[in-house]
Amino acid sequence: MENHNSAEIIIIGGGAAGLMAAAGAAATLCGNGRVLVLEKMQRPGRKIMITGKGRCNFTNLKAWNEFSGHVHPKPNFLKPSFYNLSSEKMIDFLTEHGMESVVERGDRAFPASHLASDVVDALVRAAEEAGADVMCGKEVKQIATRNDAEGFRIECSDSSVYECRKLIICTGGLSYPKTGSSGDGYEWAKEMGHAIRPLFPSLTAVVPKGYKDFAGKGHIHRSEPLSEVGKMLCGNQLKNVELSVLIDGNQAQNEFGDMDFTDGGIEGPIGFKVSRKCVNAIVNGSKVTAVLDLKPAVEIEDLTVRINTLWNEISKDRRNAQKLYKDRFKILLTKVLPMSLIQGFMKYHPNADHKTLPKLLKGWKFEIEGYVGYERCVVTAGGVSLDEVAPKTLESKLVPGLYFAGEVLDLDADTGGYNLQTAFSTGYLAGVSAAKAK
Repeated sequence: MENHNSAEIIIIGGGAAGLMAAAGAAATLCGNGRVLVLEKMQRPGRKIMITGKGRCNFTNLKAWNEFSGHVHPKPNFLKPSFYNLSSEKMIDFLTEHGMESVVERGDRAFPASHLASDVVDALVRAAEEAGADVMCGKEVKQIATRNDAEGFRIECSDSSVYECRKLIICTGGLSYPKTGSSGDGYEWAKEMGHAIRPLFPSLTAVVPKGYKDFAGKGHIHRSEPLSEVGKMLCGNQLKNVELSVLIDGNQAQNEFGDMDFTDGGIEGPIGFKVSRKCVNAIVNGSKVTAVLDLKPAVEIEDLTVRINTLWNEISKDRRNAQKLYKDRFKILLTKVLPMSLIQGFMKYHPNADHKTLPKLLKGWKFEIEGYVGYERCVVTAGGVSLDEVAPKTLESKLVPGLYFAGEVLDLDADTGGYNLQTAFSTGYLAGVSAAKAK
């Protein structure tokens, strides 16, 4: 393999995992072999650019014992990768390549500039300074093992052909297809004998029944218009609430924090956290109910006393003496709910009164009928089966010289910097392992 289209290691995909694989591989080889990245888009790191609305929460500084609780479905698979390149080491790595970081609430790390482009620039700089070649506009169409059974032959859509001894697939998932994610890696893995665990969108909006003008269940495109009640709720950002998920009537998850009603449905930090279980359950035909507690810090008995006290004060107020019950009840609602939420709340609970209000505030139920799909989900759950990949090297157990890293694996995580760190750690370990392998 001594032509200009040959390399010791080729990495398909120039995202978070691919760029870290390139940096790790090239630094380990120290010039004793070419490392080549083939990226289909005209620029690398396209998905990183939109992470965190362009601010890029690139890692989370929680220690492994806590970090691992945010990784699915088998966090222990990630452990060797994480210990090889921890969150702290990732921050140091980016600092070495010209990017300063800041740590914010929840141990979340961002570039000091709050510009995602700085993360991409630092990763590209690291890969290229280590000696890797990053080639953009190279869409891989086909992968085959070489006739001599050692290495791989890669054909691109522009008819160029590349050969390598070791191959790392870092093609990402299916989320945000405009960034180049098209699921090619799953197909290539399958062609080479790997099992693909069922794929589904995660960290996405879940859609309550009646929230959109759409008849049906399952994938509901974000562009579907909002219903009357959807318009009433959209834009509300709720702080310090609790969201529980029931699957076929059984409690499956409970999260406390902030939640948003958006043009997609229920989102925000805790909306995203429960979306994985919700989507998976809907895909499998289960009934999903979300229960929103707007007053989680107050027990229902205390809330009942408080609301009764408020109601008595409103009723005794001479200014309200001639008012109808519904008008006095509206005054009560303004004292326990944000003004912007009242209309939507009442649309869901048209028969609410001051006696039932405590129970409704503590248990606002939504039947979840669908979810926003890959067009706007943050991450793809499912992927290349972890049973067929060695966790200490990320080499395929089925095909010698083949490695996987990042979202293409059946490995995903919660929002908060966990997914990018997973991509960085697995990418770096795959690159170093491929470079060290004989």
